[in-house]
Order: sequence, then structure tokens, then C-alpha cells
Amino acid sequence: MENKQGQIDVELSEEIAQGIYSNLAVISHSSSEFVIDFIRIMPGMPKAKVQSRIILTPEHAKRLMLALEENIDKFESFNGPIVLHGNEGMPPMPMGFGSRGEA
Repeated sequence: MENKQGQIDVELSEEIAQGIYSNLAVISHSSSEFVIDFIRIMPGMPKAKVQSRIILTPEHAKRLMLALEENIDKFESFNGPIVLHGNEGMPPMPMGFGSRGEA
């Protein structure tokens, strides 16, 4: 298949296309990279498992943030605002781990 200049032919395997469920993301960074751990946490369970880890350059992390903002805006314009609920039943998040955030 011929691509127009500047386009990338992206292949998606069946296994990856199924996706992995995550309901928590823990984000940390160094001076040269951002690390996003996607975690599945279940209420009442004392342990949570990292399902996937993505490592990005700072530039790509910012591009991801902008793409998420754009897509959330589009979603909300069609479906209404996304309501953020508390974390009832979820264990408290670990604190004091340097530059970490959660999403």
C-alpha cells in the first residue's frame, strides 16, 4: 500500500486490538522521560497490578496530553461533561514517591 508523504502505516495485531483494562494511571518522570504505569485496581483488593508501562519523551508526553485534551473536548461536546467521582472503596494512593501523579 502506498502512503501519502508524511503518513505512517500503523499495524495493529489482534492481541493488542483487544486492549487492556486500566482504571488508574501512575505517572512519574525524570529529566529525559515520562513513565505511565496503567494499573487495574479492584475495590476490596489489597494489591493492584501494573497492566502496562509506557515510556515517552517529554515532547511525546506533551503531544499525548494535547491529544487527550482534544479528544475529551470532542467527547464532552457530544456526550456532555465527564463527571469525576471520588474513589470510594479504593485504597489511598501512595504519597511521597517524588514526581508522581495519578489519573
